[in-house]
Amino acid sequence: MRVIAGKAKRIQLKTIEGFETRPTTDRIKETLFNMLNHTLPDSVFLDLFSGSGGIGIEALSRGARTAVFVENNKSAAECINLNLKNTKLNEDAHVLQMEVMQALKVLETQEKSFDIVFMDPPYNKQIEKQILIYLAGSHLVHRDTIIIVEASVETSFDYLQETGFTIYKEKAYKTNKHVFIEIKDSSVTL
Repeated sequence: MRVIAGKAKRIQLKTIEGFETRPTTDRIKETLFNMLNHTLPDSVFLDLFSGSGGIGIEALSRGARTAVFVENNKSAAECINLNLKNTKLNEDAHVLQMEVMQALKVLETQEKSFDIVFMDPPYNKQIEKQILIYLAGSHLVHRDTIIIVEASVETSFDYLQETGFTIYKEKAYKTNKHVFIEIKDSSVTL
């Protein structure tokens, strides 16, 4: 796994041993960032379920102003910090080693909002639903926030209408997909 483009291009990233994280392949990461390229410069990026930090680091390398990484696994959080140091992107990053819902509540107290939220939760457990419902009532997102969920191809988002969000783009791969979500209607107040 490596950084594909930007300031840290070609730098190899460390991953943790075992099956507790699923690093996004370089090919899928490149496709994702080609779709996000115009929105990245100077953005504030939130990487939930960060694993080894590859997605947030790619965002920083490509011009995001800052990134917050949320990862509950201690070994993975240490790996993120090591990768940030090796890519020299650590000054623009903050790693929260805690459970995602707890981290969202902490971030909310800091009156932060994010331009891009990426999440790669464990597949087929509906964790993304809980997070999206929380974000719908939170100031962590604003009218122009892009939320991307990496999920298994079987994952249904049929509940999304109730949250005030809508899917505006979906990119399917062999076993997973990226679902791009935005606020459904300009009359919705967050």
